Amino acid sequence: MTATAGKAIVAALGDNVDRLLAAEPEVRADEPDSVHQMRVATRRLRSVLRSYRGLFERTPARTMGDELKWLAGVLGVARDAEVRAERFETLLTKHGQQSEHSAEDLELVTARLVTAENNKYAAAHADVLLALDSVRYRELRDELTEWRTEPPLRKSRAEVPAAEFFGVVLERDRERVLGLIERETTVTPAERVELLHDIRKSAKRLRYSCEAAETVLGTDAGELGSRAKRLQTVLGDHRDAVESQHAIYGIAADAGAAGEDTALYRILAGAEDTAARQALSRYPDAAAALCEQPHHS
Repeated sequence: MTATAGKAIVAALGDNVDRLLAAEPEVRADEPDSVHQMRVATRRLRSVLRSYRGLFERTPARTMGDELKWLAGVLGVARDAEVRAERFETLLTKHGQQSEHSAEDLELVTARLVTAENNKYAAAHADVLLALDSVRYRELRDELTEWRTEPPLRKSRAEVPAAEFFGVVLERDRERVLGLIERETTVTPAERVELLHDIRKSAKRLRYSCEAAETVLGTDAGELGSRAKRLQTVLGDHRDAVESQHAIYGIAADAGAAGEDTALYRILAGAEDTAARQALSRYPDAAAALCEQPHHS
């Protein structure tokens, strides 16, 4: 008996719903990395709904997508602050001990960078807890629990053989990334940063659709997914460094206006500039690997 697209997508959804619901108690307890895990599960679900949208009834799928976007947004504020605090701390550990910076300078910079982000995280985590206690989240959780086994599928499409339907989805998602990669050589440097961000998001979507297809398409989906993940990671590293550098410049301006020494901020911003360039140097190989035709087993 050939597996149907409907059965296969229910299995993929079920895994992601389980991940999301399992992360909730850990987020409530503020366990390390728990916000990240819940946000990833939320984004994964949303991505699968978008890539495999042809299998779902349009209105409920759109509503579910909007609710997942809301939850990811709430979690994202906390996660971004958490990432920045860790990143700034690592930078200061590496570059802050140089002798020309006094202990007082280091303290002021640490307060503006690390402590401030930790405070933002604490406030954002409190907002996450309010969201998790809301009627809106409770309704989303109830709905997800139903979708785990009985999502609103379009009956005719759900009966299509899984390998056929999933294969088309992966090819379409891959073509989208390749189209953006081709455009990347034609844009201005100013447009390039945003286009690289779009390529990263598109690669992530392909990665998630590959993960959902792995039980159906086996190693072909796994191999394509790992290439997509490599591209996503390289461009994610680039984006993180660029955003961190911009944040440091902004905070340095505040420090300068308050009469504080900004030499250390310039060193940290320079380190992030180097990190961004190093990440970008890995981009051509990662993009080329995705452009190669997959080897069919």
